[in-house]
Amino acid sequence: MAAYFHRYASPLGGIILESGGDALTALRFAGEGTLPEGEERDLPAFAEAERWLDLYFSGRDPGFTPKTALSGTPFQRAVWEALRTIPYGETVTYAGLAERLGLPRASARAVGGACGRNPILLIIPCHRVVGQDGRPAGYAGGPERKRMLLETERENMSQSLCCKTEDLPE
Repeated sequence: MAAYFHRYASPLGGIILESGGDALTALRFAGEGTLPEGEERDLPAFAEAERWLDLYFSGRDPGFTPKTALSGTPFQRAVWEALRTIPYGETVTYAGLAERLGLPRASARAVGGACGRNPILLIIPCHRVVGQDGRPAGYAGGPERKRMLLETERENMSQSLCCKTEDLPE
């Protein structure tokens, strides 16, 4: 149960941020359950998360991670930490993520289950994990949001990698 919560308006719909006081404990899209119990208020943890979200939704890799406090099983926490290593604009399959964790590819379903229990969407980028065929598969924020997030990151990466003609050598 969150002690505090805060609402954030994103281009993909309302977001609920939760904190026990000094670190973010959850980030989810509104409509995925009811508001958490607790008091709605402004906290430094929410301000830091909002700054991250503002940068992200402006099309930039925020370049930092807000302070988080995660509770889950050791396996879930290992998967969530591995998710943090997936670079902005890139994807990995569930089987590929299992291999990064030193597990057999057959552990993809268990990895998918841990991704599905990720309490801090976007910041812990479970949306960057895709099915074996490369298509978006499974996302607590909904498949359409996942598709939009992946497309936006890819577009922003291609724009930042593209050079201008005045930057080319003569």
